[in-house]
Amino acid sequence: MSDDHILVEHPETHPGVMVIRFNRPEKKNAITTAMYVRMTQALHEAANHQAVRVVAFLGTEGCFSAGNDLGDFLNFALKEGGGPPAAFEFLQALATIEKPLVSGVDGLAIGIGTTLNLHCDMTVASSRSLFRTPFVDLALVPEAGSSLLMPRVMGHQRAFAMLVAGESISAEAACAAGLIWKVVEPEAVEKETLALAYSLAKKPPHALKITRNLMKGNGDALLARMDEELVHFTAQLRSAEARAAFEAFMRR
Repeated sequence: MSDDHILVEHPETHPGVMVIRFNRPEKKNAITTAMYVRMTQALHEAANHQAVRVVAFLGTEGCFSAGNDLGDFLNFALKEGGGPPAAFEFLQALATIEKPLVSGVDGLAIGIGTTLNLHCDMTVASSRSLFRTPFVDLALVPEAGSSLLMPRVMGHQRAFAMLVAGESISAEAACAAGLIWKVVEPEAVEKETLALAYSLAKKPPHALKITRNLMKGNGDALLARMDEELVHFTAQLRSAEARAAFEAFMRR
């Protein structure tokens, strides 16, 4: 994998802001193990870097992320033993960072391309964006704490439609459901997202941190749910039905 599939832009370029950008457009920004490792490193760096006050996630034109790279997942499933998928360490870093997270979505946001935004404080999406979480269709289960967060945000029925029925929702529907903050035209996504990030980065950092923590509340329940999801996710990932679902998808 090329090292440039995840681009990390530092506060020298964006004052007060670290930008983490998906950059694998030829594969619709499907996320590999190496990409998860790089994003985890970036989040740890952001957490410990005083100059970074906000983290912003961006994709490429017409695609935020098509989710996990299924070939990568299939390789993981075929391995015996080993630790959890690299995605889990990234998700833990995402759930525990104490700095504001914003995201800019244009086009496809599939699987973790959707659930990542549940951890963001503000998400801007283009009018052509599409959100979908086809976990059950792939014989998997929700991740990123989405089985807890999505019903909280959207209510049981809409969350069930996405997480279980695999229904897609538009940017407008996602905004109405509280999944995202704002819908703009495609050419305005990056500008609006960075404007949000710059605005947050200029606010008094301690007051911002306290307020964000008060709003998010105790994170123990979220981390416990992520651990529970991981047990089921890993078991399903190595199951015969998941392997069959992956192989069928990759033959399309």
